[in-house]
Amino acid sequence: MRFETPLVPARLIRRYKRFLADCRLGDGREITAHCANPGSMMGLATPGQKVWLEPNDDPRKKLKFGWRLVDHENGHFTGVDTSVPNRALRAALEERQVAGLAAYETVRPEVKYGEASRIDFLLSQPGLPDAYVEVKSVTLCRQPGLAEFPDSVTKRGAKHLEELARVAEQGHRGVMLYLIQRTDCTGFDLARDIDPGYAAAYQAARDRGVETLCFGSRITTQGVELGQPVASVF
Repeated sequence: MRFETPLVPARLIRRYKRFLADCRLGDGREITAHCANPGSMMGLATPGQKVWLEPNDDPRKKLKFGWRLVDHENGHFTGVDTSVPNRALRAALEERQVAGLAAYETVRPEVKYGEASRIDFLLSQPGLPDAYVEVKSVTLCRQPGLAEFPDSVTKRGAKHLEELARVAEQGHRGVMLYLIQRTDCTGFDLARDIDPGYAAAYQAARDRGVETLCFGSRITTQGVELGQPVASVF
């Protein structure tokens, strides 16, 4: 997935109201960018941090910049836009490049299921059980090399696990796919201390047949692509 317009560097002034971020551009201008991330963004919203913004000239959008990346200034990036994983994964699924899901030819995004929910991707192939794939963006890192999810309490995430468990019990595949939007992590774990309820829901879902896939990302200022499988420590 390539960004639609070239990104521009900036420095973060502050993130507030969850979806807003004041930034200072290289020419000194202060602007407000849209932050497409409902989580806490722990460790990623420090004032003065280098960030990359995507400008737009869409008259329908009030904010003319979107916050896409954190630049750790050590050769590594974190993607903060939670819509990016689905866009990157869709291309990989359609090209049948996702290990564990490559046998599926038909890819349908945003299909209604469960209790007023939409599954990120419904995969189908004659002779195979349908695969319901829920995607989560992982950006938290509190120990070097270890990515964690979630970064805040997520009742919605626990609901998704319950609904995946139900489809698994009906004979389909329920797949929770974690995409690590960081280039500095080689392992993955659940942040049980942040949301014990989610950790319990995850274990219950696994016991009922839900599968787990975890992948890294290749991130540059040009775009984000699906990376290699990442080992979990649970």
